[in-house]
Amino acid sequence: MASQLFAICFNATSPSRLALFWSEVLGWDPAGGPDDDVAILSPDPAAFRIRFLPSQEPKAGQNRAHFDLTSASPEDQRQTVARALRCGGTHIDVGQLQEEGHVVLADPDGNEFCVIEAGNEFLADTGVIGALACDGTQEVGYFWSEALRWPLVWDQDEETAIQSPNGGTKITWGGPPVAPKRGTNRLYFELALAADADWEAEVDRLTSLGATRTDIGEGDGIQTLMLDPDGNELSLRRLG
Repeated sequence: MASQLFAICFNATSPSRLALFWSEVLGWDPAGGPDDDVAILSPDPAAFRIRFLPSQEPKAGQNRAHFDLTSASPEDQRQTVARALRCGGTHIDVGQLQEEGHVVLADPDGNEFCVIEAGNEFLADTGVIGALACDGTQEVGYFWSEALRWPLVWDQDEETAIQSPNGGTKITWGGPPVAPKRGTNRLYFELALAADADWEAEVDRLTSLGATRTDIGEGDGIQTLMLDPDGNELSLRRLG
């Protein structure tokens, strides 16, 4: 049995504060659990959760991944932006053009995200988080398609996108040029493996697809940190 996408993790200077922000913006509920496991849950039980983990490492440049939030109407977009600003978000300039319809914001920890204008066909029927938009190569898109067993829904001009067979948020990679990685990513994927699944077999499968094992984290069949083909951190953990 292969691992599943369990969570998108944020390294956060204040996990509880950041969880409250995203809970308010997305309308997701806090997850019950230990005090050191700060997370919010989608209304869709099959969707990934968002976890917020403590880190004091300073932000180094623009994140390699950000959320694209969807809008049902122009008024819905305005309300999402207003809610984010009210909760502690800020407008930022990442070089977007004035005529572009999306709004670029940052959360209270400086993590970029976009509120996409209504009518975006690529993000239709994906949910409030239409996409996790990533800087990355075509190779890494292929890797994650195989790793998660999610089909490619876009593969053109070295840009790739995947989506769960059950629908929901798309994960996209913009292709070259890919900016050099600076330090540890603030956002990364956490994969979960069932309690009765073969741990070493899954680690070997991910490695055969192009992941790299690291010396960081626990290598005892409970949790381990790996790198995808673009050098992005990913965590594999056992459930139960």
